[in-house]
Amino acid sequence: MITMPHQAKQLLVDALAEQWSSLAQVLGELTASDWSAPSPLPGWTVHDIVAHLIGTEATLNGQQPPTDPTDYSARPHVRNELGEFNELWVSSMRDHTPEQLRTRFAEVTAARRAALAAMSQEDFDAPSWTPLGPGTYADFMRLRVFDSWMHEQDIRFTVGKPGHDHGTCAELVVDVIVDRLGVLIGKTLDAPQGSSVTLTLTGPVRRQAHVLVEGTANLVHELPCPATATLRLSSTLCTRLVGGRVEPDDHLADIRITGDTDLGTRLVRSFVSTP
Repeated sequence: MITMPHQAKQLLVDALAEQWSSLAQVLGELTASDWSAPSPLPGWTVHDIVAHLIGTEATLNGQQPPTDPTDYSARPHVRNELGEFNELWVSSMRDHTPEQLRTRFAEVTAARRAALAAMSQEDFDAPSWTPLGPGTYADFMRLRVFDSWMHEQDIRFTVGKPGHDHGTCAELVVDVIVDRLGVLIGKTLDAPQGSSVTLTLTGPVRRQAHVLVEGTANLVHELPCPATATLRLSSTLCTRLVGGRVEPDDHLADIRITGDTDLGTRLVRSFVSTP
């Protein structure tokens, strides 16, 4: 992945604490039927999403999921080894009650907050595995904000409780998306040399980003001439597209594409980038 220069530890620790608090609040508002509702993620209910979040943070605390002989790779929604590992945690908590899940979530996030508080800035700057490739521990924690926020939105969309769609955590999520635009446009789309794209997010998170293809595709502060293709859409729709939660063709009418509409449409159809 693209390693970001010196990300402040405290910003990420505070963002994770905010994210976990927001999730805990939502979990406390769920009804019995909400927990069993199918989520936008194939094969998972709201209950399963919460189990996944617990399992991931438990893993980072040094715990391992219970052993299970089931071949999860055969399930259609499991795409890789990380997906198989996630299923171990999810399946291990399928018989948990909502109250048990809420308790485990509170316990594991409290432990993670304590562990993160004990780490130094140097620890955050150190090389680390991340779901998107080698990076730093700060990169990894920024992706933990991304993943946790995305799953909170999955829960909110499922049960009809919109919220937490702006502020520090949402801004960090958009940072992750914008930082990968160059890779997406240059490698996935193989955009022609000299072409450029401007992405404008209209809210709740407002952002404008420019990518110029000169040798490689890179983010730039401004373009030397009008963009080859421009896209305008809400940050909410952008995050759902990037996360693969919605079908691009179902939402083309919600996106204003100008200039090279073929390039813009191909970009929208290639947005998904979650591991």
